[in-house]
Amino acid sequence: MAPPADGERFAVEVRSEGDVLVFTLTGELDHDTAEPLRDALTAAVDGGARRLLVDFSGLRFCDSTGLNVLLHSRLSLREEGGSIALAGLRPPVARMFRITGADGIFPVHPDVAHALAEPRHA
Repeated sequence: MAPPADGERFAVEVRSEGDVLVFTLTGELDHDTAEPLRDALTAAVDGGARRLLVDFSGLRFCDSTGLNVLLHSRLSLREEGGSIALAGLRPPVARMFRITGADGIFPVHPDVAHALAEPRHA
């Protein structure tokens, strides 16, 4: 996957891996850049996806806005019997999840391969 194009601070790419939708994030996720992720997650949930995996391995930064987008999607998915898991959190992002306690709310995997090997990330 390529880094965000020149001038872009954030990008999200969505692909299907069996029954799991994988959202690969690159750049910086914050108040000014969260809308594409919010839109992609909402479209997935509204479209009937029930297993989502967010790949953070290309993300350099995530603030509370990004966390709130994920928490909202998690609640929507739980209402529909679905789940959302995280993979590849780099140290600066992992620290924010640890400080807020969100790493105890979401299943967190070292990378996408490990997450996809799980029979069901819930």
